[in-house]
This record gives sequence, structure tokens and C-alpha cells, in this order.
Amino acid sequence: MLKVLLNGCNGKMGQVVSKVAKTYEDVTIVAGVDLNTTRNFDYPVYSNPSQIQEEFDVIIDFSLPEATLAILEFAKAKKKPIVIATTGFTSEQKEKIVESSKEIPVFWSANMSLGVNLVADLVQKAYKTLGSRFDIEIVEKHHNQKIDAPSGTALMLADAINEVANNAYEYIYDRHTRRKKRAQNEIGIFSVRGGTIVGEHSVIFAGPDEIIEIKHTALSKEVFANGSIRAAMFIKDKKPGIYNMSDLINSM
Repeated sequence: MLKVLLNGCNGKMGQVVSKVAKTYEDVTIVAGVDLNTTRNFDYPVYSNPSQIQEEFDVIIDFSLPEATLAILEFAKAKKKPIVIATTGFTSEQKEKIVESSKEIPVFWSANMSLGVNLVADLVQKAYKTLGSRFDIEIVEKHHNQKIDAPSGTALMLADAINEVANNAYEYIYDRHTRRKKRAQNEIGIFSVRGGTIVGEHSVIFAGPDEIIEIKHTALSKEVFANGSIRAAMFIKDKKPGIYNMSDLINSM
């Protein structure tokens, strides 16, 4: 039985993870951490990790960057692996996560959907085929409660392209102040916030007389919850280091 400590358990995604975990016979959430200590499920909730008495195998984190860094320190102290599904980190915060991976296994992905990570592979293949002759734009849509923009997933997709393009591209987030033609080495990244959109990402390759669009639409937050639980099962016995969805997919 995989015993999970859930950070951010009373947030929207934390509650979805708690619900989905009940569908797994070999996974149980033994405790949660949240500033809101309301018990929405059948496990204790603590405002501070130092209060936790329960034994656990792995941490799943769906919270905010500051809360992630706090639980990361706790994970290092306990020598436990952690799945980080939080987004919106600064460069300095990202460096701290990478440093922590030298001591414990860290599964870190901007998006826990297997489908989105397949899209990341597809956009790399598309770039290799189409090359710089095609302009690249990314449009992401989310609900009106999402704090960070652009989404971590949009940046992940842009980074996937830039990885195979030898970092040739500059990311442009606002053309309103740029009174000039589009440069060839741009990837435009645009954010839409409205209603209850779970998550939609489109990567557009616009070339001479043809357009190719690779798109992923999440219809439920459960796809991310399932991905995080599968990530926790994957990382349980791994050595210290950084792991992501590609590692999980390649292990199947």
C-alpha cells in the first residue's frame, strides 16, 4: 500500500486528488497539509508539516510555490520522495527544487496529464519536420481563478520546442507594446482566463499556405490527479534526482 502525504489537500486540486485516490486499491492518503485544516476526507489535516505523526512513503504537492518550498524542506529532512505539481515558480525557486533533487527523488512536471506530455513530444517532432519556416504560437485557456499566467504547461511546450531548436526562440507575451513585424525567432504565448475552463493548450505552426495545430483539452481535473498518483507510484523507490512525465511514460 502506497502511503501518501498530500500538501495543499484542501485546495481545488488537492480535493480532486483525495477523491481520485479512493479509486486506487493500493494507494491511501494518510495525512494532509493545508493552512485550512478542515477535514474534508477521512485523514487528519495539519497546518504545519512538523505536526505530522503518520508514516508516509511519498509526498504529492498541489499548492503554491511558497508552500512547495516549505514541504520540500520537510521532505529532505524525512528523506522522502516528492511529486511537485505546483506551477508559477520563480527562477530562484526552481533552482532550490533542482538543488533538493541532489538529496531526494523529485518528480517535477508543469502538467501531470499523460496526454499533455504526449503533445510535448509531438510538437518537438513537428518542429523537426517543419523547421523555422513556420511561425509558432501557443494559446492557453484556463478558468478565471487561475493565478499564474502564462500557464506552466504553455511554458513547458515552448521549452520543448526550444530544446530541439537549440534555444533559438524568444518568448513574447505581449505584442501590444511592440510596434513592429513579428520576428522569425519568436514564440508568442497568449493566456485566456474565463469561466470554468479546466485547461486547453494549442500549439500553432503557421507556414506558407498551411496551418498545423496540435491541441490538448482537459475535460476534468481528474486527469491531473491520476497523473500525480501514478507519478507517486513511480517515484517511490527511485534514487535522488529529477524525474518527469517522460520518465514515467518511458517506464510503461
